[in-house]
Amino acid sequence: MTDSSVDDVEALVRDEPAGSKMELRLWLRLLSCSNLISAEIRRRLRVDFDVTLPRFDVMAQLHREPDGLRLGDLSRRMMVTNGNITGLIDRLAEEGLVVREADPDDRRAITVRLTRAGSKMFRMMAAAHETWIHEMFGRLTPKTLDRLLDDLQALKVSAAGGLRGADPE
Repeated sequence: MTDSSVDDVEALVRDEPAGSKMELRLWLRLLSCSNLISAEIRRRLRVDFDVTLPRFDVMAQLHREPDGLRLGDLSRRMMVTNGNITGLIDRLAEEGLVVREADPDDRRAITVRLTRAGSKMFRMMAAAHETWIHEMFGRLTPKTLDRLLDDLQALKVSAAGGLRGADPE
């Protein structure tokens, strides 16, 4: 759902009687905020580093695992198909940012890790990313940030409890 279509639906829901659609309004507001922030992060990554958000995400996962990750583990962490990961890794390897190695525990598996150049580039991007987030959230007071963190944790627990097959406790 694009940000403008989220805004359109949010406007329709806003016209409903008070309290009748609060959960839907909340979901739409969260989606709108997420879309707005993601679009700006994507734009800045593209402009400042000529990198896509999925490539940044792959590098972030590999940065957390200096010894590397198997391709299957990487695709599970990112919740995408092995084919998507393979394409991303191909491009990162061509640029010298990652290296593929035979997994010492399973010759059929491939482990991928950042190269020194990949680690250096990721550290630069991560520092910029942190600055961008600070700029976007900088108008919020520490009290508001604490309240949002608490409220979003409660929302996460509620949403997890509403998942099919989830334990009601």
